[in-house]
Amino acid sequence: MSIDKEAFYEDVYSIVRQIPFGRVCTYGWIARLIGQPQCARRVGKALAEVPPVLQLPCHRVVDSGGRIVPHWPEQRELLKREGVRFKKNGCVDLRNYLWEVEIS
Repeated sequence: MSIDKEAFYEDVYSIVRQIPFGRVCTYGWIARLIGQPQCARRVGKALAEVPPVLQLPCHRVVDSGGRIVPHWPEQRELLKREGVRFKKNGCVDLRNYLWEVEIS
């Protein structure tokens, strides 16, 4: 099955725009929300290619274990400024900061 890249990216961006201040979402959850549960890595690729002009809060997206992007130290600082706390292992405390949105 072929996925229209442009439509997929816009669906991802639409979800990322909705992540509230002080909350995070995972790549996998975004993939599920847009009806493509097998495409978590593609969500990451879409976020890596976000045009800066869109000013999306991409820093609010983490992996399923709460890990942040390895080579993006600003992500941690941006999340901390929003009050997001990290566990001792350096991962976001998903139990308290995961954005729990229903799939409609």
